[in-house]
Amino acid sequence: MRSERLQQTRALFRYILAAIYAPFGVLHMCAPDAFLPIMPPQIPYPHAVVVLTGACEVAGAVGLLVPATRKAAGVALALYAACVYPANIYHALAHRHVPPLPDSWWYHGPRLAFQPVLIWWALFAGEVVDRPWRRPHI
Repeated sequence: MRSERLQQTRALFRYILAAIYAPFGVLHMCAPDAFLPIMPPQIPYPHAVVVLTGACEVAGAVGLLVPATRKAAGVALALYAACVYPANIYHALAHRHVPPLPDSWWYHGPRLAFQPVLIWWALFAGEVVDRPWRRPHI
């Protein structure tokens, strides 16, 4: 029973995460200029990087839904979320206004705090980790 509930929760998390990443990935690829203001200036070829990150988001979303690629996609999306964290920090600290996103710590604070959860979420949805729901074996 517990395992079945875990799998149902994992599937729900997987579909939600795919539903978040896929459209944002398409947006990155179709309107990359909208994301350029939040790119740290140290990043070379920012336009190409934005397009590439969009492709990674779409590939990760699709990969989560395919059992044969699920684990790899979970790891890849977790790594992706870790790699884009510097851009999120830059966006917050450089006060780069990107409409329609708000430019306040009411937006940036929770977004930055949520990034580790997003990393775990990708690993959980990709069937790489079970915690925090799995009981320890004693």
